[in-house]
Parts: sequence; C-alpha cells; structure tokens
Amino acid sequence: MSKKDQLSDIHNSGKSYIIYKSKKGFDLYTNFSKKIILNNNNIGGFLNKKHKSIPGNINLYIGFFGYEILNNLIGIKIPKQKSIKFPKGIFYKPEKKINLSNTLKYKIKDKHKNSTFKININKNSYTKIFKKFKKKIKSGETYQIKICTKYKTKSKIDPLSFFSKLSKTNLAPEAFMIRDKNYSIISCSPENLITKKGLNIFTKPIAGTVKKTKSLNKIKALKYFRKNIKETKEHNMIVDMERNDLSRICKPGSVKLSKQKTVEEYKDLFHYVSLIKGKLKKNVQNIDIIKAMMPGGSVIGCPKISTLRLLNKQEKENRNIYTGSFGYIKFNGDMRFNIIIRSILNFKNISEISVASGVVVDSNAQHEFNENYIKAKALIDLFK
Repeated sequence: MSKKDQLSDIHNSGKSYIIYKSKKGFDLYTNFSKKIILNNNNIGGFLNKKHKSIPGNINLYIGFFGYEILNNLIGIKIPKQKSIKFPKGIFYKPEKKINLSNTLKYKIKDKHKNSTFKININKNSYTKIFKKFKKKIKSGETYQIKICTKYKTKSKIDPLSFFSKLSKTNLAPEAFMIRDKNYSIISCSPENLITKKGLNIFTKPIAGTVKKTKSLNKIKALKYFRKNIKETKEHNMIVDMERNDLSRICKPGSVKLSKQKTVEEYKDLFHYVSLIKGKLKKNVQNIDIIKAMMPGGSVIGCPKISTLRLLNKQEKENRNIYTGSFGYIKFNGDMRFNIIIRSILNFKNISEISVASGVVVDSNAQHEFNENYIKAKALIDLFK
C-alpha cells in the first residue's frame, strides 16, 4: 500500500493520529496505546516518570501542554476566565509511525462556504488595552507585552484537508496537526522552543514581523528589521530573556548565540529570527527544562513572570492551546517542542484562531492590531 493510501485509510477509518513536520517531510503517529489527559495534579508525575526504551518500539510520548497548565507549573495562578472546558494538555503513546513526504498527498474534499469570523477584541477595545499596557511599560512593570486576540467561527472541518492546504501554501518548520475523536488542531507554527539531544539544547526565538509585499523581498526585509528601532528592541529583549531562561539549566558560559538576527519567509510575512544553544547541567531533569523554558518568552513578553501576571489579570478568555507547546519527549530524555501559534483549535464545532503582537514603549496601536490580522490571515483563508 502506498503512503498516500495509508494516510487516506487512517484518516477515513476515524482513528486518532498526529502529523508533525520533520526535516525530510512529515511523521505520522497513530495506534495510540495510551492517552494521558494532563491536569495540575498529574503533570509533575508525567514529566518525572522514567520509561524504558524497547528496541523496535516508538519510544516517546507526543502531545501538547496548554497555556494554563504551564502557568500553574511555575506557580502562576490564572484568575477565573471564560472557558470552553478544553483539556489543559494531552499526550499520546504511539505504536505506529509512518514517514510522509513534504507534499501531503490527500485528495481535498472540503468545500467550505466563506465563514464569518468574530473577533473578541475590536479595534477600540484593543487600543484601550494597548494604552493601559503602555503605561505599565513606562512605569517599569514590564518592558514588552503581547496582546492576544481571538477569531472564532462555527464550523465543522476536515483537519487533514485544512492541513494539506496549509502545507502547500504556508509550510512551516514546526507545523503539526492532531485529529482526535472530539477535537482537532491544525498549526503552521514557525517557532521551535526546545530541541534537546543529550546535553545539547537549542531554542529559536522569533520576534519581529513585517507583511510581505511585491516590493519587499527577503533581503529588503532584513534591511527593514535592522533599521527599525522598535523591531530591534523587541528582538533583543526576547533573545536576552531566552538566553537567561537557558542559563538557569545550562553550564555556566555555555549559552551562546548560534545564529543572530536572520529572516525567515512565510506566505504573508517575514520573521526576524535568532538561534541560541547551550549545554545542560548533568543533573537537569525534564521538568526543570519545561519549567525554565515554558511558556515561551517570545509570545508572552518580558520579564516573563511579571508580564504573565499582567496578561492573566487582563485577559477574559482562556487561551487554551495558544502559546502552549506541542512536541514529544523521548524515553531517553531527548525532546522537541514548539510554541503553539498560527493554529486552529476546533472543539465542539467551533474554530478559534488566536494571535498576539508585541507592545514596547514606541509601539503603535494601529500597527499592532493590523499585525495580529496578518498573522491570522493564512489560517482564515483556509475557510474560503
């Protein structure tokens, strides 16, 4: 049976499965023998438990941590918010893995009518929040903070159809999808938060966004970022914060910039990106890495802890998966996690897309509000 037929058969069978971008294409995981629904009481046990690798088996757990459970893990309580009662995190133990090519060969069946999205924060409300946070920045309570907006629509979707479209138009290095019985997630996340192999650990912060135009190519985008004081400040702050996060768990002097301030190109925008590496201390455990690095600073702001408290006090809706992390933990301790951005969560036939833009002292409210839409557009276009 061809891999195209295998993909279609698994999808049409109704089985739960996960697809995750790999270097050579995509990895499909299915035949789950365990499904662990995380909560504030069992996450510590899940991260601390040791597993024995068995030759020939798929020796890993794959899944996601939601935003709320990551806050709780580092001792930050979230005030009561509007919630859809979506799980705080889920991890699966797969017994089957299939390597797929970069082009997902799936016959797209969805024919959607244009969906109407409702935004939870309109321009006027956004501007009020923006002004409030600018005052916090000027008073020194935070230096950068991300205002989250949500786009929602009623919809019943075929996640593989959406993910196939996305892989053709906006392929991202941390793209993934989950299809389970009562929910699906489709993501074109560009941002790797953790890659750990042995004692080596890497993180790739993204801070800086500009809309693509006919006259703006990759070279010109790099010149734009380098000349733009606001974008440079934002990027430098996030890089410094993530270097600090890594330094908590790495050997002194080992945390270094591997690549600094490069540009990555996507369907509707360019991103400003750096790569940081470090060497872990020998006694560092999985839970120490997760607590040091999550939630990812580039989608929160800095300093991380005080900014999280400001955000959580302001936001009226639970973020669910947004700015959580998806990835896997291998039984030998190696791991790979992204930051869940540029994603669709479909639950109870409601699709939600969450986005955020960074506010620093010289930010402009209109520009940041528009930037949020640019980030959501590639996903909203899937519903047309």
